[in-house]
Amino acid sequence: MKAKSIKGRSSDEIKAALNECIEDNYKPTLAFVFLSVSQDRKTICDYLDQAGIAIFGSTTNGEFIDEETEGGAAAILLLDMKKEYFKIYSAEFQHNNYRNTSKSIAEKAQKEFGKVAFLMAVSNAATDGEEVLLGLQEIAGEQVNAFGGAAGDDLAFSKTWAFTNGWESDHGMVCLALDEEKVSVSGIATCGWKAMGTEKTVTKSEGNHVFTIDNEPALDITTKYGGLENITPENKDVLLELAANFPLQLQREKGDPVMRPGLVVDWSDHSFYTSGSVPQGSKIRFSLPPDWDVMEKVVKGVQNLKDTEMPEADALVVFSCAGRVLSFGPMMNAEIEGVKKVWNVPMIGMFSYAELGRMAGGNLEMHNLTTCCVALKEK
Repeated sequence: MKAKSIKGRSSDEIKAALNECIEDNYKPTLAFVFLSVSQDRKTICDYLDQAGIAIFGSTTNGEFIDEETEGGAAAILLLDMKKEYFKIYSAEFQHNNYRNTSKSIAEKAQKEFGKVAFLMAVSNAATDGEEVLLGLQEIAGEQVNAFGGAAGDDLAFSKTWAFTNGWESDHGMVCLALDEEKVSVSGIATCGWKAMGTEKTVTKSEGNHVFTIDNEPALDITTKYGGLENITPENKDVLLELAANFPLQLQREKGDPVMRPGLVVDWSDHSFYTSGSVPQGSKIRFSLPPDWDVMEKVVKGVQNLKDTEMPEADALVVFSCAGRVLSFGPMMNAEIEGVKKVWNVPMIGMFSYAELGRMAGGNLEMHNLTTCCVALKEK
């Protein structure tokens, strides 16, 4: 399988880059399309559709194909994978039936392929990614390969989109099903954040609403450990600082901890809502502000994936949390460059609102502040 990555800041630039690829006697069948909500995605999709290319698409909080991150642009990864090796599904989340929706997709995919892997993009910030993953697991088994991200909107926190040929939704999912008998799929979710202090207990929570930790209001104990000051509703930087630099690390019985940043504060009782569920009674640790070691750990995790599971790859797809860009700024390019060098094959990536995947030795989870790398190789 041959892969080519292109990018542009307008539909005209994308059309020119696409034509250049096709004129080179290259016949892509599948395209990963990660683009800004400011881009004319309908026109870009029309170009791909007219060329007979299947589309896996998501809006982003930034996108990249090489070491340099972009904003307000479009990035596309073209693959000439045999059409019988993959199928793209799309569906709306009717009545927030996240699990039933993904379960239905998995049932259809299993009729197509004996052993199947999934890459997905989900839209709408309220989408419960964990329920989506549980639906896939219910049909395809607990060890299913499934990775993806939550669509972005250039950090406007307004409306996000998942899309494919002739379809788009701001409350749905697009899912690429791959025949694992024909295409090798290996991935890893890793964050690199270091923990500080001893384990603490979530003493009151409901779903993703964390009220108290060690019987103290969740906001108060978190900001105390983070050394944050001026903790008031008027200080708009509090939430950004809290989410990007001092996320909770939810401890799991197996595998690495799962990041759970506080995203919305209830100022009436100083509780907060996190990106995913934090069960009452669970153990958490606080995080140190990120440094270079965080990025190095991500690159080492990807290198270990190559060394132990995927010595060769044809292409790489990356879902990375937008919070990492907020934390690292321009340094984020160093992480992307390090990941790119592991296989040195065409790559595409997006900055997402959440990441879906499996950490080393762990379960399928919805993550934040995490980088999820997926390597593909046609057998």
